[in-house]
Amino acid sequence: MEIERINENTIKFYISYIDIEDRGFEREEIWYNRERSEQLFWQMMDEVNYKEDFNVEGPLWIQVQALEKGLEIIVTKAQISKNGENIELQTEDGNTVDFPVDKKIENMLEDKFGKHDDEETEQEDEEDKLWIIADFSDFEDVIQLSHYFRENHEGTKETLYHYNDKYYLYMEFSEEELDEKEQEDIISKVFEFGNDSDITFHLLEEYGKKIFVNDTFVQIRSHFPVQV
Repeated sequence: MEIERINENTIKFYISYIDIEDRGFEREEIWYNRERSEQLFWQMMDEVNYKEDFNVEGPLWIQVQALEKGLEIIVTKAQISKNGENIELQTEDGNTVDFPVDKKIENMLEDKFGKHDDEETEQEDEEDKLWIIADFSDFEDVIQLSHYFRENHEGTKETLYHYNDKYYLYMEFSEEELDEKEQEDIISKVFEFGNDSDITFHLLEEYGKKIFVNDTFVQIRSHFPVQV
């Protein structure tokens, strides 16, 4: 997926139909199945946020253009005016365009690809923690990494997935139990054995096979002890 940052509030990205299919979606269903199109959109936005730090808050203005080999999507963050009566959109030239807040505008913003419901938003707030996803071509690298972490870190949660002939380690950090330096030290150790991956957590959850859900390093060491 190609991503271009237009300005602080607008981002443009292009995704090919081949990439869409690689993510587990059919070309037809993204047009005719609203639920699936929403899943695809928010997967792409997770990747955009990861690569460009483009956090989504509030209403969005979404423009979708179907091209011969893929989709071009422009996403602009909108803001509600102070009086609550208008939606303010910033154009590429820096000017601001106002739209009245009414049901038609709200529907138009939602119907492009939908939006997170309240339950999903609450869940995201609860899970708003630092996390990484590393990929490994060889399981032996995961075993070596697990023995590198012989001391258990109470402030981490590790889940190991298998997807498309690769192993993916999702690692989540607790800011309450680990300070910034401790988190950075752990991350640097992980990337000595694996690669920083741009795959999304939602894709792994939906299509990946979970190998170990909790205490991944402890379980791997128990199954694959050091040979003396």
